[in-house]
Amino acid sequence: MIDATGRPQSVLVLGGASEIAQAIVAGLVPGRCRTVILAGRPSERLDAAADSARAAGADVVETVAFDTTDLAGTPAVINDIFARFGDVDLVVAAAGALGGQAELEADPQAAGELITTNFTGLAVSLLATATCMRAQGYGRIVVISSVAGDRARKANYIYGSTKSGLDAFAQGLGDSLVGSGVAVTIVRPGFVVGRMTEGMDPAPFSTTPEAVAVAVIKGIGSGAHVVYAPPILRWVFAVMKLLPRAVWRRMPG
Repeated sequence: MIDATGRPQSVLVLGGASEIAQAIVAGLVPGRCRTVILAGRPSERLDAAADSARAAGADVVETVAFDTTDLAGTPAVINDIFARFGDVDLVVAAAGALGGQAELEADPQAAGELITTNFTGLAVSLLATATCMRAQGYGRIVVISSVAGDRARKANYIYGSTKSGLDAFAQGLGDSLVGSGVAVTIVRPGFVVGRMTEGMDPAPFSTTPEAVAVAVIKGIGSGAHVVYAPPILRWVFAVMKLLPRAVWRRMPG
């Protein structure tokens, strides 16, 4: 149950090996989050994330096999988690992949798999999550989107389109949950320096998983519907969305 100060005592992470998600968990556990469920593809990284949550002081930490590309199986995984652990205060949807634009353009099947991972599979998972949270009557869903979804660039339009779709879905989901006791927070980070972007040149206003986590936890506490990380990107992209298309298509990769 969320305590009187709005701090969650249990969290389910979809994409438990995500660096941003791990940083969020690391920030939540000292604030009385006692139960951590990490759902993701079985891997050493997922096991390491569980070890980190235990080391931070969580009482109950469990990993659950979860794959967003398994469209038929993900609702059952979500339902089973809620059935076994009872009410879940917070769900963080952090599963996703980046991929290189040139490689994805050359391999339509790989592009389709990325779209399934980043958007279609998460949409299915979030619908199942919303049903469970609506039944319990409270909770918050945090969806990790990206500023890449604010306006897709030719340099990463495949990845950007998945985030645009996820972002729009999350907005509609949040509106559909008004009055249910369940709320949605959409997180739009900029370029995050970490494992996913290793070897890439950082973009202006780059950030880190830890900085994103700080912004997310603050947003959860304030009940924010949208969180930009860093916050200045809210105003940067407010302007960028107004640029003429002829100018936008010349934006560097």
